[in-house]
Amino acid sequence: MASTTTSTVFLSLTFSIFILCSASSEPDILLTFKASIEDPMNYLSSWSNTSDTHHCNWTGVTCTTSLPLSVSILNLQNLNLSGEISSSLCQLPNLTHLNLADNLFNQTIPLHLSQCSSLENLNLSNNLIWGPIPDQISQFGSLTVLDFSRNHVEGKIPESIGSLKNLQVLNLGSNLLSSSLPLVFGNFTELVVLDLSQNSFLVSEIPTDIGKLGTLQHLLLQSSGFYGSIPESFVGLLGLTILDLSQNNLTGGLPQTLGSSLTNLVSFDVSQNKLSGLFPDGICNAKGLINLVLHTNLFNGSIPNNSINECLNLERFQVQNNVFSGDFPNGLWSLPKIKLIRAENNGFSGEIPDSISMAAQLEQVQIDNNSFSGMIPQGFGMVMSLYRFSASLNRLYGEIPPNFCDSPVMSIINLSHNSLSGRIPELRKCKKLVSLSLADNSLVGEIPSSLAELPVLTYLDFSDNNLTGPIPPELQNLKLALFNVSFNHLSGRVPSSLISGLPASFLQGNPDLCGLGLPNSCSDSKPDHKVAGLSKLACALISIALVVAILIVAVGFYLIRSSKRKSEMGIWRSVFFYPLRVTEHDLVMAMDDKSAAGSSGVFGRVHIVTLPSGELIAVKKILNFGSQSSKALKAEIKTLAKIRHKNINKILGFCHSDDSIFLIYEYLQRGSLGDLIRRLDFSLPWSGRLRIAIGVAQGLAYLHKDYVPRTLHRNVKSKNVLLDADFEPKLTDFALDRIVGETAFQSSLASESADSCYMAPGIGSLLKNS
Repeated sequence: MASTTTSTVFLSLTFSIFILCSASSEPDILLTFKASIEDPMNYLSSWSNTSDTHHCNWTGVTCTTSLPLSVSILNLQNLNLSGEISSSLCQLPNLTHLNLADNLFNQTIPLHLSQCSSLENLNLSNNLIWGPIPDQISQFGSLTVLDFSRNHVEGKIPESIGSLKNLQVLNLGSNLLSSSLPLVFGNFTELVVLDLSQNSFLVSEIPTDIGKLGTLQHLLLQSSGFYGSIPESFVGLLGLTILDLSQNNLTGGLPQTLGSSLTNLVSFDVSQNKLSGLFPDGICNAKGLINLVLHTNLFNGSIPNNSINECLNLERFQVQNNVFSGDFPNGLWSLPKIKLIRAENNGFSGEIPDSISMAAQLEQVQIDNNSFSGMIPQGFGMVMSLYRFSASLNRLYGEIPPNFCDSPVMSIINLSHNSLSGRIPELRKCKKLVSLSLADNSLVGEIPSSLAELPVLTYLDFSDNNLTGPIPPELQNLKLALFNVSFNHLSGRVPSSLISGLPASFLQGNPDLCGLGLPNSCSDSKPDHKVAGLSKLACALISIALVVAILIVAVGFYLIRSSKRKSEMGIWRSVFFYPLRVTEHDLVMAMDDKSAAGSSGVFGRVHIVTLPSGELIAVKKILNFGSQSSKALKAEIKTLAKIRHKNINKILGFCHSDDSIFLIYEYLQRGSLGDLIRRLDFSLPWSGRLRIAIGVAQGLAYLHKDYVPRTLHRNVKSKNVLLDADFEPKLTDFALDRIVGETAFQSSLASESADSCYMAPGIGSLLKNS
């Protein structure tokens, strides 16, 4: 009995010593790791042997719940850490999860972490990890989660990655991967999430063996370089809930059995590709389909009505920017959970049914630029959740129903360029209405004065209709950024605030309108014939006296200013692509030496102009070389203004006369890269420099390859790279040859190269070959 007791005591003592040794060794391991990294914000201050805090309670440390306590999870996400990721952590015997995401670790993929024998989850996303994925990646054979997304990982994905057969999550999105993908993805039989998105340098077909992954739920391949057709094997992705193939170069059609196979779909996105053919039957029979996003393709078929009837859980339907044709799926309008319908820029036909009233959760409808016809149904006004309805450029006709703006959250209505008739209904109930466009229809009657009761109404466009009567004076109480009633049959006095705050072109085409600054000045009274002669004589004498007095005071000022402004204040024509509350006169007067930004450029000086709203715009004045007609000039600039890319400076509008052209751009706070790098105090880390270089390259690639019609910049240099507040680069001064003409463009470049110590690459050969 004594021997047994002694043995028991000895074992207990040994176990206690083991616990004490383990407990003391793990803090040392953690402190060794801490010594290898930089912690400028001192987030790991609790990591200290001098502290009374147990190491399992240190920042980011989680231990097992059973004895002996041992580190199992290390979560150091978003702590601004940097330095080298040491393999010392692999001495923690039970470490299963290591999360170092959203830090500043700048190194190659740390293969030495494969020595962590228990490691299952490795997350190094959003760091500065660079270089290729080595073949030795297979050493991480026990991982279930591998996340290298949002880094600078480059090169080809090696075939050895197929050895990671336990993976459930593989995320390599937002990197610099290139070349084609290996046929090894079929090995990932447990895979739930596969993300290869945002790898624009990939040049690959979609691997067919992805279709073998029956457990896959999220497949994210958007914004990468995939081409070819969508594999027929995708019908085997029975567990798929999210499929995103958008913004690639895919061609061909969708597999015809795709819809009936993917019964668990939640999100389906094949936008911005070059897909074609008929839309597959049964795509909306997927019982769990919630988000169907199919915009910006080149489909040329129609969507069968019977494919939409069972989409009872569908919430988002987006097929915009395609070439779909035929009748729009009628059952879509009455789905009980539908929230978003986007089908703009297609060839859809059909009518909006009255059953739209059943879509009790519908929030947004955009069906612009199609061939929809029929009348706007009464049921439309019963959808109380609708905040945007945009159906311009269609064939809608008939009267606008009186309840069409009854939704209390309605904010944007665009029914322009249709064949609507009748009067504009009263809109008192939609108190949150911001924008109302009914331009280019056949509306009659007067403008309702009740519009002034809508407190946030900012944009009104009633141009190109048959409206009559006066402009309600109550409208001047609104803070209108746009009020366009041009080309109607309006008459009477225009409220003075509307005249002073808006371009004259928004009132043109109404010869019976009068007011200060308009061709027709209002006559306030009509004297009776008994005193008509005396009144005329008195008015004449008073007018002469006033004119003489004004001339005496102003002649000096006029002589000084007239020579400077005479050529600029001629006949101006303006086109605004965004609602800018500014007149041509305002622009001319604001563009003086005080508003000039930097030195004069080769094509003209840029001025920073403050709008009445306080918003800043950049206005570039260039000479009108008269190389093309006003119509052609307008067409060219409109084409350039349609360019939409995060690395392209937006054109907001332009004004032109016989002598000058004012190009109006968005204002960017940090100015040009050329000016910035000349500053003595300029400092930008290499990661920022790389971001600028990649942004410029992406902008050029979009101009030269993706935008239609393809547009050459032809004058790329640091002065033509602008930076926003976050140092995101945007190209400006693109395709100016299409505005000023080839001869003037070549001449300007030649004069610039003669006086400059730096000439952009390619300009030399451009001038040589001209």
